Amino acid sequence: MEPDKPAEQLNYFNYFTEVEEHFQKARGTSLFLLSPLDWALIETWKNAGIPLEAVLRGIDLAFEKWRSKKVRGRQVNSLTYCAQAVTEEAERMAGNAPVTKAAAQAPFTVDEVRAFLVEARERITIDSIRAELAAILDDLPAQYANLETLEQRLTAMEDKMIATARAQQSEADLAEARRQLDSQLRLYRGKMSTPQLVMLEKQFLDRWLLERLNLPRLSLFYLH
Repeated sequence: MEPDKPAEQLNYFNYFTEVEEHFQKARGTSLFLLSPLDWALIETWKNAGIPLEAVLRGIDLAFEKWRSKKVRGRQVNSLTYCAQAVTEEAERMAGNAPVTKAAAQAPFTVDEVRAFLVEARERITIDSIRAELAAILDDLPAQYANLETLEQRLTAMEDKMIATARAQQSEADLAEARRQLDSQLRLYRGKMSTPQLVMLEKQFLDRWLLERLNLPRLSLFYLH
């Protein structure tokens, strides 16, 4: 196994891609695509404040355990297989002496943020959200100077957009989304706690709704 990337090199805003690439490397198949459920799980870890380093270590530990069983003909086909190990690693890290959090360094420029938000605004039909985005764009250099505050503001706007979109869906549409969730999550329910399942279900259903309506993500974590 290659040596882990030093913690100081792990970029806060690369949370999703760091996890995806690390899982693919641990699995030994770089072309493996994560499922919508996997992406929702990564988002629950991010939103729960689980350090990226804990996620990467948890993935390694889960695969070490899987390889020790020497199960032939079977492969790990979902990131949810690593959920318990990630939780245990996060708890272990939390029990150690607190670590000072370094300021996040953005892997993108102010112009890239502007292009990202302009494209998002063009896809949004909710007037109040469009107006908030316009205000941010008008003052973007100052907003960019404090990325953590900007990220919090964008996340709050995304939550309002999702709530508005959900209210416009029929009961049949929402039931179909839950059926899709249940079919993917069935094998893993016994491996996760109730709070984890609640968070994962919310993230999955939110992502399903945004993709269905072609609405953009506003969080800077989705700026590629």
